[in-house]
Amino acid sequence: MPRRHIHVTGAAEAPLRAALRALRTELAIPEDFPPAVLAEAEAAAKAPRLPAYDATDLPFFTVDPPTSTDLDQAMHLARRSDGGYRVHYAIADAAAFVTPGSALDAEAHRRVLTLYFPDGKVPLHPAVLSEGAASLLPGESRPALLWRIDLDADGRRVATDVRRALVRSRAKLDYAGVQQQIDTGTAEEPVALLRDIGRLRERLEAERGGISLNVPEQEIVEQDHTYSLAYRAPLPADAWNAQISLLTGMAAADLMTAAGTGILRTLPTAPDGAVARLRRSAQALGVDWPHHVSYADVVRAADPTDPRHAAFLQECTTLLRGAGYTVFTDGHIPTPAVHAAVADEYTHCTAPLRRLADRYAGELCVAAVAGDEPPEWVRAALPTLPDEMAAGSRRANTVERESVDIVEAALLRERVGEIFDAYVIDVKEREPAVGTVHLDDPAVVARIEGGAARLPLGEWLRVRLAEADPGRAKVLFAPA
Repeated sequence: MPRRHIHVTGAAEAPLRAALRALRTELAIPEDFPPAVLAEAEAAAKAPRLPAYDATDLPFFTVDPPTSTDLDQAMHLARRSDGGYRVHYAIADAAAFVTPGSALDAEAHRRVLTLYFPDGKVPLHPAVLSEGAASLLPGESRPALLWRIDLDADGRRVATDVRRALVRSRAKLDYAGVQQQIDTGTAEEPVALLRDIGRLRERLEAERGGISLNVPEQEIVEQDHTYSLAYRAPLPADAWNAQISLLTGMAAADLMTAAGTGILRTLPTAPDGAVARLRRSAQALGVDWPHHVSYADVVRAADPTDPRHAAFLQECTTLLRGAGYTVFTDGHIPTPAVHAAVADEYTHCTAPLRRLADRYAGELCVAAVAGDEPPEWVRAALPTLPDEMAAGSRRANTVERESVDIVEAALLRERVGEIFDAYVIDVKEREPAVGTVHLDDPAVVARIEGGAARLPLGEWLRVRLAEADPGRAKVLFAPA
């Protein structure tokens, strides 16, 4: 998970753009697809493998950012006669377009993940597929893996099915529009039920000790050759939509563990030292965290519209380090097999246009429901898939971390020498004059060094901006 969701709007000036281009070069990011891959993608877009089952009568809708065109998921929500709910969740069928062993398949294994830079993305698949023929765009019939998940009146899962199907989305909705429809009471029932089901699933998440981080998106806006920083706090609709994806990932994990072959997304419990550091960050940021209150409860109470709480939520992502993929075969379920933040067994299966592992998880689930053995191409790929995903995740994390540093340097580069108010949120044990500060305004997290005295952990400090160079991707402060 990124330390920050961040993007640039406006006509950002040359130093920032140049630094981001240099980062792509330094990390050897494969932006252009080879001709053979593009040719295969064009051919697949014209002749995908279509399923026999037709579910185009279900009026699906998608919920995504307004400008998104790589639409992995579409849903239809309904009430059941017994007081429960039925979730139909269509996931783009990447395997309908990608032939195992093809150049397109090899390129996906080379890229692993769609990479997000502040000024654009580097996709996993060519746009003719990810933003065209495979995307669940409105008004278009598309091959999909169609999940049907039945819930009881409390939102607990009582039945699961997944099969290949032809689906058609009727509407492309965005989070703000969905929120407005629900808040004003104008939403049709399939959309209005997103709130009902989302809240029930949030309640169950709290019961099992899970936690979802509603991290604000940080936006750098260029105006009149200067930069300003703003946050877009997530709406409740963002979280409700995420609960549908989490529900499906948990259902998929159960199907695979029952079948004895699968790939799980796992996360160990955070070590005490990491939680203690987060407590110091909370104290420094003025976030109330009584000793008897759990981490999960503090996060749930945080207000992402409050800049201090937003900064705290961003720091909370450090507890998600260590997440990985665990493969199991022949019924040998790994121990532990849970994802600590989900507080249950879980897998990634809802974003196959943007994440390689999801294509394999989907195939395993379809086979499990049908009572079939997994396809040989899936079984053959499983042993190396965790390492591939780990390497891809490291590259994605580097992109996110370095991009944040570049953008923050661009934000501050005209202010070198100025004095700021900051909180000391971390101090190195062996170098107590070196640490990390969080500025009060703008909300920037950066390294501090150069003083002779021990940094006052968890306290205010006046700091001087010593360096801010987007070309070197570095922001450095010193005690004032």
